[in-house]
Amino acid sequence: MRDRHLVLAAAALGAFAASIMATSVNIVLPGLVETFGAPFATVQWVVLAYVLASIALLPAIGRLGDLLGKRRVFLTGFVAFGIGSTLCALAPTIEALILVRAIQGVGGAVLASLGLALVTDVFPAAERGRALGVNGAVMSAGVVLGPSLGGLVADALSWRWVFGSGLLVAAAGWYLAWRVVPRQARSERRGFDVAGAVTVAASLMSLSLALTAGQAQGFTAPPVLAAFAAAMLLALLFVAIERRARDPVVDLRLFRARALSIGLLTGLCTFVSISGVIILMPFFLEGVIGYSPRQVGLLMAVVPMVLVVAAPIAGWAADRFGERPVTVVGLTSVLIGYLLVGRLDEATTVPVYLLSFLPVGLGMGTFQTPNNSAIMGAVKRTRSGTAGGLLALSRNLGQVLGVAVLASVWAARAVTRAGAPVGSEATDMPAGAQVGALHDVLSVVQVLIGLALALALWDWWRLGRERAEA
Repeated sequence: MRDRHLVLAAAALGAFAASIMATSVNIVLPGLVETFGAPFATVQWVVLAYVLASIALLPAIGRLGDLLGKRRVFLTGFVAFGIGSTLCALAPTIEALILVRAIQGVGGAVLASLGLALVTDVFPAAERGRALGVNGAVMSAGVVLGPSLGGLVADALSWRWVFGSGLLVAAAGWYLAWRVVPRQARSERRGFDVAGAVTVAASLMSLSLALTAGQAQGFTAPPVLAAFAAAMLLALLFVAIERRARDPVVDLRLFRARALSIGLLTGLCTFVSISGVIILMPFFLEGVIGYSPRQVGLLMAVVPMVLVVAAPIAGWAADRFGERPVTVVGLTSVLIGYLLVGRLDEATTVPVYLLSFLPVGLGMGTFQTPNNSAIMGAVKRTRSGTAGGLLALSRNLGQVLGVAVLASVWAARAVTRAGAPVGSEATDMPAGAQVGALHDVLSVVQVLIGLALALALWDWWRLGRERAEA
């Protein structure tokens, strides 16, 4: 039916808007440091505020859709996204920008999560997997395409237009959704796990505060250690709450499915890695190599361009050879790419940069499509909405950890390598110290992808063994 493909287009546009706005601002972070005279630890909250707002509201959005109707809430998401984008473009201070980015993140959370639910509702079971795969591929492309488009817009106009462009996308998406998304009956009222939602949001906020404050105060300072402890205790409390909740935010029983658990964990590792590397590359390419924002945006386009080509091929290969072998091939390519990226230095040329990142884009495109399919196929079709929510949560959590953890590691190591006092601004360190810190970050990334690859290989072996026994 033609209408359901238009619904898929509306959902994909919302997913693309939410994901591209999460990463397109990475390219303008150096400009924000200069414009507002703010330290790097403060400016990175422009990224974290968006993602944290998304994570905090993801559990509540499904309930609101059931109570008020998915169409109404989805349209409201476009409105919130457009208002947030406009306010970001007009922000007079860095503090105001961080605040209104949270509003934009609320709209992005609605678009990313309810889009999956709408697609699930309108597509029959035989076509649902492919439709969800298209939606997920578009969202993943937005994550890695953001810096490229952001660089072009910032160089041609200004950093404010990077945010302001979200209003145009929101207006187009709202109109399309208003025309094609069907009205739906409201479901029965169900309970909402307020305690679980608040606890997980507070845990992530404490973790981010600890990581950003540690850059200025040192990671052994008592307030920073207290924030880390609070994050851990709140995480444990969240697990305890979810085990007893009648309508939990995350049904922990779903993790008994090995394919679901390993798929989410390996996916989390890739999103942590790509998010952390993306936020640091502009500082390397602009601050160390000396490229303009436009040049940086074009250089960083190599990953999304290769991903777009690899994703459909990976889908065909997964149908032909199985999902796990294809994910193993993808993760192997990603690991090779990050090993090459870890060799970049002040003398890096454009061909060397492109050839280093080529395997990363190829591997990400090869890995994500079959991995998403394995996650969605690990649960009953009646729980596909829950699985889709876990996918969105793991993606956003990966972005938070990638930005907060890897950016913190980079900042701390740059200061240490330069022999500067703790709390010094990382972007003011010599080029050699910044490059050495980037190599340290890439070492962490390589370990993460290596662990993900080992898990995927183990799952493939276990699957083969089970089939042989059967």
